[in-house]
Amino acid sequence: MNIARSLGKMAGHSSALLRLEQRAAEADKLIEYLKQQVHLLKGKAIAQATVQEEKKLKVENAKLKESIEEIKRQLLEKERKAGREVAMPAVAPSTLLASKPVDSSPSPPAPAALKATGDSGGAPAKDSEGKKKPEKKEKQPKKPQEQVQEEAKVDVSRLDLRIGCIITAEKHPDADALYVEKVDVGEPTPRTVVSGLVKHIPLDQMQNRMVVLLCNLKAAKMRGVVSQAMVMCASSPEKVEILDPPAGAVPGDRVICQGFPGVPDKELNPKKKVWEQVQPDLRTDGQCVATYKGSAFEVEGKGVCKAQTMSNSGIK
Repeated sequence: MNIARSLGKMAGHSSALLRLEQRAAEADKLIEYLKQQVHLLKGKAIAQATVQEEKKLKVENAKLKESIEEIKRQLLEKERKAGREVAMPAVAPSTLLASKPVDSSPSPPAPAALKATGDSGGAPAKDSEGKKKPEKKEKQPKKPQEQVQEEAKVDVSRLDLRIGCIITAEKHPDADALYVEKVDVGEPTPRTVVSGLVKHIPLDQMQNRMVVLLCNLKAAKMRGVVSQAMVMCASSPEKVEILDPPAGAVPGDRVICQGFPGVPDKELNPKKKVWEQVQPDLRTDGQCVATYKGSAFEVEGKGVCKAQTMSNSGIK
């Protein structure tokens, strides 16, 4: 009896162990299945993160491209203002777009992109702030006319001195010390000339008067009226006299000084200060004849230009 009971109990234990083993095997299968599911979920999560990161990179690269285009536009604008033109390198989309994300917080690709554009081809190098390094430009050969102009001697031949006739003169509407004259200098239309002669020459003596004019000064506005020439006068602090042309001179006749050949400038460049260099040597001599370094103001074949009474005086 006891043996039978023992055998019954052992049989019951064996069946229980068998069920436990079956359940353990099922548990192992379930664990393996769960591991596979976890692995798949991780893969999906990584793929989704990769897509999101790629979208983020595309947005950042688009902003970077806009920044580079703005830097290029500013550089080109500065070059235009400086009178130069620079060919800017094109930024390829492949240069900007990263193929794979490195981590969840990528560093800004701006420095790499800028470096790439700076190193491509023979384009000008730029520093990290987008500033263009100065590049050396070859000096352009000067034009022959510019060389002649620059090498021309500074003397009275550079001045366009001509005979003129004051047609009308009147007081300046906005300046008590100025006259406004219409002067015939042998051109199709008279020139307007503004002169500070009110205190020295009566208005009636300004009418229909022959004068010597400097015609190639740059036109200048005087109290609202543009003056296109200057009446030449013998001058001192106390007195001013208009230079008289020789008898027989007509509007448009050129005034020359023997020993100083040359063609007058079309217009005196104020920066070259030709008039300022020549004027100190313009004087009347002991016979009131207007001269430059002792050579008389002359209308060829007609005579010399003189002041009425002022000898050894400056001319301006």
